[in-house]
This record gives sequence, structure tokens and C-alpha cells, in this order.
Amino acid sequence: MSTTKTRVSSFSRNVPNVTSSQNPGLKHGPNGTTFMSSGISDLDKILGGGFSLGSLVMVLEDAEAPHHMLVLRNFMSQGLVHKQPLLYASPSRDPRGFLGTLPNPRSFEDEKSRDPDPNHDNNLRIAWQYKKYFGEPLPNISSSNGARHDYCHDLDLRKPLERQFFSGVHVDCVSIKDLTNLTLLQDQCATFLAQFSRNGSNISSAGRIAIQSFCSPQCKYSDKEWQMLSFIRSLKCMTRSSNAVVVVTFPPSLLSPSCSKRLQHMADTLLSVRAIPDEDKEMAQLLTGYQDMVGLLNVHKVARINTQVPLILEATTFSIKLQKRRFLVLECLNQAPVDGSSGNSYGTSGGCSGSAKAGPLDF
Repeated sequence: MSTTKTRVSSFSRNVPNVTSSQNPGLKHGPNGTTFMSSGISDLDKILGGGFSLGSLVMVLEDAEAPHHMLVLRNFMSQGLVHKQPLLYASPSRDPRGFLGTLPNPRSFEDEKSRDPDPNHDNNLRIAWQYKKYFGEPLPNISSSNGARHDYCHDLDLRKPLERQFFSGVHVDCVSIKDLTNLTLLQDQCATFLAQFSRNGSNISSAGRIAIQSFCSPQCKYSDKEWQMLSFIRSLKCMTRSSNAVVVVTFPPSLLSPSCSKRLQHMADTLLSVRAIPDEDKEMAQLLTGYQDMVGLLNVHKVARINTQVPLILEATTFSIKLQKRRFLVLECLNQAPVDGSSGNSYGTSGGCSGSAKAGPLDF
């Protein structure tokens, strides 16, 4: 395997030192933090590497559309591809049936047809004398059966996860619909997380817990807010001392404001998703590529474990798009041209006056 050359250019950007782990589903980050992929490569980049191991991730649902399921599906599918044990809890009667809707990774043949020459674009954009400042591309590590060991895969939402990814993986499915209290679910989570208790710096395996619509009115405990708060507090404590990541989605509109705020405060990483109205003409004129958006994702909080230095994001609101109606991508919101014409947005300096015409005081 070829070694990676160090970028010594004075104009290279300082990025966090994130290196690959021996476990293909994990990455080592700064300050001893280990990341687990969210299943969305763009979200991993936004969060600085992915979900921090031992963290609680909460996703605020939108009452108008189930866009939170896109995040949950990718998170669960990525774990199964990496052979990571999974615990899935849902208010549905048969939660195991949801596994049939998980997306399948893009095949290696599709990637070759999509990008036959990964260096082609660089050859067009980068002068040959600057190539020495860029590291050589690392080859994809493949197993004996030809499967690639990627940290985050491109997941095809239109193709169900193949059966081979379920073989040899421990998957628990729990229905929380008829639970009058959360004692049983807490015991199941504790038993599951006990398999991944932290023992030194060596991580032999990692697990994932996905809880869908935690405060759904279908659950019999949905009116016991104090019990739900106690459960999340206990779940966070158990997760912090384990090599696992927990993702919980809940509808904040069905809770009292105080309970909703308390749940959000306990989250290490807090995200929210929101649908975009089809006939919002004002937003269509304001944003570029509005017709391709299916929703918006907001990053309210990012987990910062083993450090007190906050992570400053370049943006907190991102558009959710489906590339070729199959692959989930996140993009920064771009302001449309002033004249309302279509096309890519452009960067211009703002003016002092509100008029579109240039004046002597505009700059």
C-alpha cells in the first residue's frame, strides 16, 4: 500500500486529524474521540467526522412529513453493512418489518460507471506543478470476498438492503406500542449496551441503538413525561460508558414546551428535519435549486467529548436532496440570483441600501 504524502503547502487548510481505525466502521478523531458514521457522508463531514462514540443523538421530527426516517434508515443500514449489532425500537406492531426498507450500498460496478477515472477532474483543474502538494489516493481496502471496507457508503434508498448484510449480525427489534412504562425498554437497552462496555483504548466492536418516534401518541406511556425524561437521562449515562451510539427521534409538538426543552438539552448531538411546502414561491425565489429539495436539516448542537472547545460550523441549515432520486445528500443553502433567474448562486458583497439599483453609497 502506498504511503500518503504530507501536505506541506502554505495554503492548505487545517482540518481535524481524523484517521481510520482498524474497525472499518470507526474513525479516530482529535482528543481521543472515536467517530461512528451516520450513514450520510455529508453529515459526517458537517459534524467533523460523524457521531461520537458514546453519545446520544436526538432528531426532532416534523409533523408534516417523515423526513426523520431518512436519517434513521441510513444510520441503521450503515451499521448492518459494518456488521455492528443493532437494537431498533419502534411504536409499530411489527418493527422487524421495517428492516426491509433499509437502503442498500451502492455497488462497486455502479461507482466505476459513475466515476471511471477519479483523477480526471483533478487533472483538469490542478496544474501539474501543484500535484506534489496533494497526497496520492489510497486504494480501497477490500476483503477476501471483494466487499469494500468504506467508512461511509453511498446508500441507495430505492434498493432494499440485501440479505447478506443481515447474516451474522445481532439485531434486536422491540415494539414500544403497548408499553405502559419504560422499564422493559430500559432493561433491554442496558443488556444491549453491556456488550460494548469500554475497556481501555482497544475497541473490539461497537453497537447502535435506534429509537423511532419515542414520544408517539401510539405509546401508552406518552402522557408520562417525567418517566420519559428519566429514561433518556438513564440511557445517556449508559451510552457514555459504552462503545455505542444511540439515535432517538421524537415529535416535539406532542410534548409540553418544558419537556421538549429538557429532552433537547440532554442530547449530545441535536438535529431537526423539516419538510418544504410544494407551493412556497417566496422560498423558491430566495434559494437556488429549490425544486430539487425535499426538506431541510438543522444542526442545533454537536457533541464535544473530551474537550471544551466548541465546534464552529460554517452553516447550521442544510438542504436535503435526493441525488438521482436514490442517494441522500446535504448541501448548504445558496441564495438565488437577484433577478430570480435559475442557475448557480454567486458570491457578491451586500449593499447598504435596499434598492436593487446601484447607488453612490452601495459597496
